[in-house]
Amino acid sequence: MASPDIRVQEAAFDPGAELSAFTPLAAQAGAGAVVSFTGLVRDLAGGLSRMEIEHYPGMTEKALRKIAEEAAARWELGPVLILHRYGAMAPEEPIMMVATASPHRRAAFEAADFLMDFLKSRAPFWKKESTDAGESWVEAKPEDEDALSRWR
Repeated sequence: MASPDIRVQEAAFDPGAELSAFTPLAAQAGAGAVVSFTGLVRDLAGGLSRMEIEHYPGMTEKALRKIAEEAAARWELGPVLILHRYGAMAPEEPIMMVATASPHRRAAFEAADFLMDFLKSRAPFWKKESTDAGESWVEAKPEDEDALSRWR
């Protein structure tokens, strides 16, 4: 695997444009499969006006790189992209994206799934939701921890 493309940014991004830029890199690396996942800000309870994400620069990128390197140790991968936003976001905006490339589709799917499980529960991001009722920090969910257990 080439060095993973790790981006933590405040700016919005276009998932289609990101995938269009990623795919030729994957093909050049001999990939036969590209898998991507884009997460969106959800308004699960209704009334969400914005979500704000905080992180520690430097520490966050280091943690994401470690997760990508672990994926590369488990599966035969070409390029890997992890893109995650911070700052204020509105409902339905893209919040994050992963893309994996591999000579084989199963490896690309499993690596993307692995990255998502670790990003959801272990990446050092903190989310705060603002609604008509006020602001609250998003708590970790037991099902996110359960999802991690299959990778141990």
